[in-house]
Amino acid sequence: MAVAQAGAFIHCHSSLSEYRELYRRERNNLLQNEETQGQDPYELAVYSTWRLSYDKLDGPARTFLQVCSLLHHEGISEEMFEKAAVSQLQLEDAELQDNVTRLLNQLGRQDSGWSSWTFRKVIMDLGSYSLIEYDHQNRTYSVHPLVHHWCGTIGEGNRYDMQKLVLTIIAQSFPLTLTNEDYRYRRKLLKHTINSIASVKLEDINPLVGVHIAEIYYENGHSKEAEALEVMVMEKRKQLLGADHLDTLESMGKLANTYWSQGRWSDAEVLGLVVLEKRKLALGDDHPDTLKSMGNLALTYWSQGRWKEAEALEMVVMEIRKRVLGDDHPHTLLVMGNLANTYRDQGRLSDAEALAVVVIEGMKRVNGEEHPYTLRNMSHLAVTYWKQGRLNDVEALQVVTMEKMKRVLGDDHQYTLDSMANLADTYRDMGRLKDAEALGLEVMEKMKRALRDGHPDTLKSMSNLAATYRDLGRLDDAEDLEAAVEKNRNRREST
Repeated sequence: MAVAQAGAFIHCHSSLSEYRELYRRERNNLLQNEETQGQDPYELAVYSTWRLSYDKLDGPARTFLQVCSLLHHEGISEEMFEKAAVSQLQLEDAELQDNVTRLLNQLGRQDSGWSSWTFRKVIMDLGSYSLIEYDHQNRTYSVHPLVHHWCGTIGEGNRYDMQKLVLTIIAQSFPLTLTNEDYRYRRKLLKHTINSIASVKLEDINPLVGVHIAEIYYENGHSKEAEALEVMVMEKRKQLLGADHLDTLESMGKLANTYWSQGRWSDAEVLGLVVLEKRKLALGDDHPDTLKSMGNLALTYWSQGRWKEAEALEMVVMEIRKRVLGDDHPHTLLVMGNLANTYRDQGRLSDAEALAVVVIEGMKRVNGEEHPYTLRNMSHLAVTYWKQGRLNDVEALQVVTMEKMKRVLGDDHQYTLDSMANLADTYRDMGRLKDAEALGLEVMEKMKRALRDGHPDTLKSMSNLAATYRDLGRLDDAEDLEAAVEKNRNRREST
């Protein structure tokens, strides 16, 4: 239909190239054009034809099409709506909660459960007019980009309010557990989050919704977007609940973690200390939230090279978690992995290797072989092998880990880039300088985009590539990179 419409317009008015330029600037007007082509007197404008179909839809199908127009046009899953419908997450805003519940009731929510049959009837209604398609392989739905755009022009109801409802559904579907399946699901939410949050003012986002949307950004390496939401949540909670309220402390702790991921270790330390001390007073030293704060502060100390302080905190957290949760609990394994890294950087390589092997085996049992935490610890064990001079073992483990991270996390995720950077270092030490250069250059460019020029990991990748250039005899290139590192480091220290 769209092709026929384009042909009609080109036939009467323009060339193909002119039509393409006009389409870029005047898409809505072109698709609403009512001219016909050839002998078919019934050929209507594309938008007009869709409008006829839209008017025949029942209420739930119309609502769902409006929801889809605020998500990404591909990868729309029933799973998201089902998870939101059965979620135990209760918003502080009763009106927003009621509106979300009413919307989900139209799509399949029933008495805090879910009816797939009701949802499928909505889909069948849309499918009967070819307004939605099903991807059998991925078990998701998609809306053609033109239909997706057109739905946003209908102007039925308050679109801004609908954006906030869709964003809330995404947040309510966010699973809080750490299984492989949960992590994969959360990664799929990013593109829908980006679409639905566009043009929404931060101050209009419910704090609890903001917490989970920030987590989606954080897990996918979008730390600046996560930071903006976390600051908003923290300030709102301070104002509404007070600076010492447990929900406020939770938001402060998440912001401290984001500062850490950005390489802003001093900011992370200051905020992390405040949260730890207040949680000790409110909850006691052995409470899980207090232990989480201690573990996060230890990670900051480790990043700062304060390994004795990191070790002391990690030992406390590990012993309490072993006693309370058991040796194989994910939280216990997490701090054990951090302690293994601390041992390694202290030069206690045998202790580091032994503990890391225990951690990886435990994570494989508990989380699965391709869980991000499992892969992250495998990458850390490879660094221990590298420090032990076991280059063949290092390469084998790093290649396997890197490929799995690419598949599970994506090429641009920070964990993936770290593993690529470590493999580039290994290639340099093995004398495979061309391989080291190619991989090191790729890492540096991606870190500049994903992190920023002044991030410690970016600066490290630049320094490592400069070392490779020196080994290759490319001294001018090495000196240029080293000068850029020094400039960015000075700028970072002055801010």
